Amino acid sequence: MDGAVPSLRGEIAVLATMHGKERAIAPLLSRFLGVHVVVPEAFDTDRFGTFSRDVARTGTPLETARAKIAAGFERVAEARLGLASEGSFGPHPVVPFLAWGSERVVLVDRASGLELVGQHEAPARHVVHAQVHHVEDARAFAARVGFPRQGVIVMGVADGQPSPAVALAKDAHDDESLLAAVRRALAVSGVASLETDMRAHRNPHRMRCIRRATLDLLRAWYSHCPACDRPGYVISARLPGRPCGGCGAPTGQVLADERRCAGCGLVERRLRNDGPADPAHCDACNP
Repeated sequence: MDGAVPSLRGEIAVLATMHGKERAIAPLLSRFLGVHVVVPEAFDTDRFGTFSRDVARTGTPLETARAKIAAGFERVAEARLGLASEGSFGPHPVVPFLAWGSERVVLVDRASGLELVGQHEAPARHVVHAQVHHVEDARAFAARVGFPRQGVIVMGVADGQPSPAVALAKDAHDDESLLAAVRRALAVSGVASLETDMRAHRNPHRMRCIRRATLDLLRAWYSHCPACDRPGYVISARLPGRPCGGCGAPTGQVLADERRCAGCGLVERRLRNDGPADPAHCDACNP
């Protein structure tokens, strides 16, 4: 793509979701970009994978978001823009026993070929799970996580692991329907697996994270390459090598931020002004 991207005001953006993500994304894009966000009717995104594991999630989050956008363009042919979000959750890269969440919101402009990604990463304290043997334990779990505002998924258990093939209920909206699902799982497997529902419309914390990822996407839109004016000129890598304050050796701490333009290929590295690294992070001082 050469040159500046024209205004998007008045353009149609198709958002590939079935879980209410337009509540987090559409108001921001309408306000700051002037686009009209539409959601296809009866659009099934579960076919791309589910958090409840009844449909396997294949590919990376970015690949899945791109596949959703392509499917959205098929449904709304007049849309110039495609939008999708993907969340992924797993162990913290450094801190044991702490869950980590990453939200991505992807925008594709098929008129110009531009693709932008907004991202938000943070501890995922809203990822909670437990196995229970009694209904009262399930009731206590539900109260702890804030059900029914926060959704709860109930599964059966096989070989000590949650198994949607044994039993699965993910649309309980009150105590009666939740406990009925727990009783069914207990009857089948003797134990019920409960976990917070990570679908956006049943997870208020995740919806807030999607909103923050959308704000990051907007920052990318307004960050233009100084050479070709292409949006998306944001930090693409953090380069290690910050010198140790004790011995001066390079450490794994960040020394510089790198920005790389996907349009013209311009690369810019900016040193951080953080001072020397704590010797606690130095392999030479702490072999």
